[in-house]
Amino acid sequence: MTPLLVCDDSNMARKQLIRALPAEWPVTISQAANGQEALAIIRQGQVKVMLLDLTMPEFDGYQTLAALRAEGLPCKVVVVSGDIQEEALRRVKELGALAFLKKPADPDTLRSTLIEHGLFDPQAPSTAMSPPAAQIELKVNFRDALREVSNVAMGRAAALLAKVLGVFVKLPVPQVNIFEVSELHMTLTDAQRGERLSAVCQGFIGDGIAGEALLLFHDSEVADMARLLQWQPKDDNETSEMLIDLASILTGACLAGIAEQIDVRFSQGHPQLLGQHASIERLIHLNQRRWKKTLAVEISYSLEDHNIHFDLLLLFTEDSIKRLTNKIRYLMD
Repeated sequence: MTPLLVCDDSNMARKQLIRALPAEWPVTISQAANGQEALAIIRQGQVKVMLLDLTMPEFDGYQTLAALRAEGLPCKVVVVSGDIQEEALRRVKELGALAFLKKPADPDTLRSTLIEHGLFDPQAPSTAMSPPAAQIELKVNFRDALREVSNVAMGRAAALLAKVLGVFVKLPVPQVNIFEVSELHMTLTDAQRGERLSAVCQGFIGDGIAGEALLLFHDSEVADMARLLQWQPKDDNETSEMLIDLASILTGACLAGIAEQIDVRFSQGHPQLLGQHASIERLIHLNQRRWKKTLAVEISYSLEDHNIHFDLLLLFTEDSIKRLTNKIRYLMD
């Protein structure tokens, strides 16, 4: 029996990964929600193989790999992540990971990867046992499922942004909340207090699910963005064009990633500049009728070695929540 550890902060991601394991692989499975928990289990000598996520709170996958190397802990690691930037792949290999798989893990790819690295031998005699997925019953709620769907989509958008800008994009754990407009106002105001912002909004609709993507740019960082893009805007109109182009990249890739996972097709409206050099209070005031009560997915991208970050909000209408729940129910069950 191979002691296997699945480390991911999402119940849904762990459930998907355990389901993808070869049915005849004789393993005993333990789980961890972050790197600190994983290291505590590995230090007890109970783990030979770990399937490791990168984007986690408290102690992420990079830190976990670095700690394994520093402590000389004998654990073989396959990274399974939504962060599919080429630089992410290079870094985890440098830190000692055997392989890198994108989320959600394809069962055939996972199987061949385990065989390739000598972690699973399909020819070895196996004792009668339940398949790995039958060993553990994980309950997944709607918020966790949507957060993981958003995490995968976020990683695809970041990979595209990284190529366009030639940088490494640092990814957060997405936040999922249901807000009244007053609560949304308060949350954004607290996060951006005193900042002047420009915001690009883009509507989307598909299969009974509708909403708007709101991308916030910080005015203090716009000049640095222009330099990265080798763009020299002469006036506000050219600056607006640059922001709209960036918003189209991030929003389009993120929505495409979500649509692919839940099997819908989103039609997207033309991106619009809601406000330039405005306060968040002004943006909320201008758009409060449109947002009312909303399901909000919050993602804050930041660029390594640059004082630049983008705040992306996917605001789903209240009427969309039931349909969205039904679309991802198969991921939860």
